[in-house]
Amino acid sequence: MSNQAVDVEILGKITRVNCPDGQKESLINAAMELDHRLKEMAERTKVTNEVKLLTIAALNISYELNEAKQEQSDNEKMQQRMENLTTALENALSKVKQG
Repeated sequence: MSNQAVDVEILGKITRVNCPDGQKESLINAAMELDHRLKEMAERTKVTNEVKLLTIAALNISYELNEAKQEQSDNEKMQQRMENLTTALENALSKVKQG
């Protein structure tokens, strides 16, 4: 798989990053989302230190990712419980029909 160089702009600075073929649009969208978050955070918090802004944004994104993973895990556990309940109900109905 080959990579291509893509320029993205974050906080008014251009950064060139390598991107797998076919992922350019996703990378650009991610960069735009990050830039938007950083600018919004800078306005809201009045923080001007870019390193601090990037650190806070990274923590927020990590938190959101962890929350999404936990929600997915919870959904998978609920799905498993539903499947177990369905199996138990089917077994019970089968026994009623046989008996």
